Amino acid sequence: MIQASTNSMPTQISLQRSKVWTRLALGALQLGCCVSLWGYLSKKAVGAENIILNYGALEFSVSVDSLKTYSQTGELEGTLKSYADFLTPEQLEQLRVGLNTSADFSPLAIAQFLYSYQGEKILERVARVIRTKARQPGFYALRSALILAAADQDGLTPLNVLKQFPTEVLRVDSKQGLEIVKNLSQVVQQNNLAIAAIEQESIRERQEIALATPQVRTLDLLIPGKYRYRQQMLTMIDSDRDRTLPVELYVPVTKRPKLLPLVVISHGLGGDLTTFAYFAQHLASHGFVVAVPEHPGSSARQIEALLSGLDSNVTPPEELINRPLDITFLLDELATRYGNQIDTNNVGMIGQSFGAYTTLALAGAELNWATLERDCPDLENSWNLSWLIQCLALQISTPVNGVELKDERIKAAIAINPLVSSVFGQENLSQIDIPVMFVSGSADPITPALPEQIIPFTWLTTPQKYLVLLEGGTHFSTLNESAGSIPVPQQAIGPSPKIAQNYVKQLGLAFFGIHITEQAFYADYLNAEYGAVISESEFPLRLVESLDPELLKLKSSQ
Repeated sequence: MIQASTNSMPTQISLQRSKVWTRLALGALQLGCCVSLWGYLSKKAVGAENIILNYGALEFSVSVDSLKTYSQTGELEGTLKSYADFLTPEQLEQLRVGLNTSADFSPLAIAQFLYSYQGEKILERVARVIRTKARQPGFYALRSALILAAADQDGLTPLNVLKQFPTEVLRVDSKQGLEIVKNLSQVVQQNNLAIAAIEQESIRERQEIALATPQVRTLDLLIPGKYRYRQQMLTMIDSDRDRTLPVELYVPVTKRPKLLPLVVISHGLGGDLTTFAYFAQHLASHGFVVAVPEHPGSSARQIEALLSGLDSNVTPPEELINRPLDITFLLDELATRYGNQIDTNNVGMIGQSFGAYTTLALAGAELNWATLERDCPDLENSWNLSWLIQCLALQISTPVNGVELKDERIKAAIAINPLVSSVFGQENLSQIDIPVMFVSGSADPITPALPEQIIPFTWLTTPQKYLVLLEGGTHFSTLNESAGSIPVPQQAIGPSPKIAQNYVKQLGLAFFGIHITEQAFYADYLNAEYGAVISESEFPLRLVESLDPELLKLKSSQ
């Protein structure tokens, strides 16, 4: 069933909701950074007061009061002054800023997240390092401290969490903390080696192109196309699954009736209709109909429900099945209503994060129960945060045998920051036989580039595949920002959202131009040489069409 409003409706839904998940992730990362700093400080110690740093049989101490004084005045006192010899001025300043950095969450919001599946898993990992006076894992004490700090007038800061810790002494297992630092350093090193391999391949492909016919390009793919378009708000009701989907439809205005190409955009966890509005508008100006559904079980509204106490899940496990079925239902409804206006049998698909999973499932990658059962028992030892979503598949309560997620109408797919390593695995990801583009951020802590995009790119067997690496890009670099959104720290967004969005506009248009509308000239805009042309020094881009696994000589580090 479709309920439509014939009036164009603005979709400036506040990004406060869609940024909530971002800020929760940042909070977890911030806490992890503090743990790492404490572990580093434990290399030298004199005296003891409130924080005890353990390293095997050895115990050292640092005063919370000295941390408080330093955070307020910049003066180093007591034991902290001794530890300062092991830190650079930049690290000391980062420590001071970190101690005072506040996250504006209500106690209810913090409690709801920390009692969710994802929150508990993150907390369990941190609790291995932060322990109580009795040397017990600090899971419950830390959860209590976080909630109390959020309720305190000074707000949720690392320093306030220390003050709210419900035991006289907080113990930090420095050996565990240093092991974490070591593991993360290895991840960074491997990531850097992979980036170097992609750079090497990009140079090789550019040289190969240079030896062939010179590229002649006359188009500026950033310029809007010639079409005006109208926006139409639809409400689609799937009574069989009890799902209501708001859908924003962008329709080019043409002088003569003709069958228009279609692209569907699937937002990530905590997203909404505005997340990729900039790309929808760009495609519509170039003659594409663009359909943007809002997935009810994983949208900003779902995160709102979690944080307000109306739901206990970041997202229900069944969302892994419902999301692809949302798109199939959407295509069925569009075919019924607009079949003589929109080509629903030749569809382009793009999604980010959870939306990228949705895209690849529709493209033909089946859920891989073998890899999930292999990987998920080791979830507590993994720093790959995307496993917190991938492993939800094992909690799906409804029967899924025989449920077909692939939709043959999807003919080309772009996956931005996809999560694939366990939920699909190599065997099932290689089943995709349509053109695919992966877009990866080298500084993405949520769906890390190496295990979730770079290595999986080598698993793809489709002859038409592309890997786009945004050097310095994060999980949030390509997302839309709008007036009234909650500010997100620059390091969490990446060098420049505008540049990242321009990359998506240009390469997305070229990809769908050649693989959906079959305009051959776009091939000149979809290779390593063009990637170098549009790459900006502030935010470099690398585009390759192949990557030898032997060149990587790496295995996914979880």
